Amino acid sequence: MNKSLAYYVSILRREFVSSCNHQLQLYDLSVGLVYPILYIGNHPGCSPKNVILALHMDWGQGQRSLDKLEARGLLRKEKNPEDRRAYLLYLTDQGQEIFQKSREMTAAWDEEQLAILTDEEQRLLLQLLQKVLKKEQ
Repeated sequence: MNKSLAYYVSILRREFVSSCNHQLQLYDLSVGLVYPILYIGNHPGCSPKNVILALHMDWGQGQRSLDKLEARGLLRKEKNPEDRRAYLLYLTDQGQEIFQKSREMTAAWDEEQLAILTDEEQRLLLQLLQKVLKKEQ
């Protein structure tokens, strides 16, 4: 079998999801809900549109994810004072706690996967992946 980028990305994603889902069971969350938490935690006051575009989600999926996070008390929406039709997103205290745990979880997974590479190889790998992603945008 000719192994491609898609093959490797698929395997890495499966391993990441499996590892994370095991840890996220404690919070009754899935990996799909962690991505918006991580984005909002790093960009407090962002809009739903910012989250959905940054995470390459379709609009319906993105809105459902944000609604689930709000219903679980992890996210709060505030009216945007500059545009009363729009909302700004913030994590609640419980959302902040899960944000911190999620950051630790993803950092630990990255560290474990990249441990066989030198610092320079890690930097280069991430730089090349960013380049490939930017080409697609």
